[in-house]
Amino acid sequence: MELDTDIEAQIDRWRGYVQRRQAIATADVEELEDHLRGQIDDLLVTGLDHDEAFLVAIKRLGNLDAVSAEFAQEHSDRLWKQLVLVRDEDEQNRAPAWRELAIVLGFALATGIAVKVGLLLAGENVAIVRNLVLLVFPFLAAYLGWKRRLTVPVAVTLLASVAVLAVLLNVYPYAAFGSTEVLAALHAPIVLWLLVGVAYVGGRWRSDARRMDFVRFTGELAIYYTLLALGGGVLIGLTFAVLSAVGVDPEPVLIEWILPITMPAALIVAAWLVEAKQNVVENIAPVLTRVFTPLTIVMLLAVLAVLAAAGGLASVDRDLLILMNAILVLVLSLVLYSISARDSLARPGLFDGLQLVLLVVALVVDAVMLTAMVTRITEFGFSPNKIAALGLNLLLLVHLVRAAWLTLGFLRGQRPFTAVERWQTRYLPVYCLWAIVVVALFPPVFGFV
Repeated sequence: MELDTDIEAQIDRWRGYVQRRQAIATADVEELEDHLRGQIDDLLVTGLDHDEAFLVAIKRLGNLDAVSAEFAQEHSDRLWKQLVLVRDEDEQNRAPAWRELAIVLGFALATGIAVKVGLLLAGENVAIVRNLVLLVFPFLAAYLGWKRRLTVPVAVTLLASVAVLAVLLNVYPYAAFGSTEVLAALHAPIVLWLLVGVAYVGGRWRSDARRMDFVRFTGELAIYYTLLALGGGVLIGLTFAVLSAVGVDPEPVLIEWILPITMPAALIVAAWLVEAKQNVVENIAPVLTRVFTPLTIVMLLAVLAVLAAAGGLASVDRDLLILMNAILVLVLSLVLYSISARDSLARPGLFDGLQLVLLVVALVVDAVMLTAMVTRITEFGFSPNKIAALGLNLLLLVHLVRAAWLTLGFLRGQRPFTAVERWQTRYLPVYCLWAIVVVALFPPVFGFV
């Protein structure tokens, strides 16, 4: 029986997977493939469609071949997403469109009002800076928890975690505008974002696939939020121009009411758009990563060239170190999003080679920054900011080295792409642990200065 092109492509991916994972003769692979095709033909006769037949056949083949069993275990979730059965189940579990929209708008409005009330109550108190994220992220986690139907234990754990973080941010006697206060304000969002991730995955944080879904969600959320911000900026600009033309000054209302309410509320709306339009963004994501990966490589090479021309490490001051850390974090975010947008069943290609180049160049930049930080610590001594930056760069170094090594192994056919995915998602909690250390331990250790 002749198979359609989609099934032929899936069989081709399975064959490539088997050939990469173990050294077996070509004749043995062909024999396994003949057995797989025979199983598919038999299943098609029973009335299954091509996708269903392939999935059932590959699982049956797993009883005879360990590598095929591993293939089925790693990729069955993605294969089942193509089936009508899963789409029907999702439709049954989904709330009516009008109801979900009302709930989304309620969460968005509550987020905006919470931020505005917080700003009014704080007045000139700088504590609002470190508490602002506490007024936004819990609403996002609540919306995602509602979508995922969180169990009571998971919901209680999330609430308790947010409460502990809120206590740490408000009980410590920070020095006004001190380093530890600024560090706590910068690292608290990392902890909260992990809690949002727990809500997104429905409490199944141990699942590599679900963690990678959250990475993809984060990238898509950033895209949608940016689009909303740009569209809102155009509308506000046009309204501003019209009101100014008739002698009305809208700036006080814009600064004091519109922006404080709409900016945090837009985050909830962006999350809803990601949830509602996942298939559309999945088509955009690979294009974005293929555009920005080579551009980022060029940017990093230009930075290294400028540093070398300017005198190397002697020209690296505090502000430049902070800026370079921000660039490395953005590079890592691009790498994560690129991996989440890639088809893990596809064979190595040119873009995977570019990913390796990006990782290597980022490693060189990180090594330069680490050397500069150690030089500054040796010359000027320790401080909370320097230790926090040094810790972050060491974490980035480990992350990038391992990611580059696994990517090289994938390009050489020594390991599957899922190994690269697993490393990325399993390392993410390390950043959260470091953020917890900075928020909870740095202030008392450094005297709250």
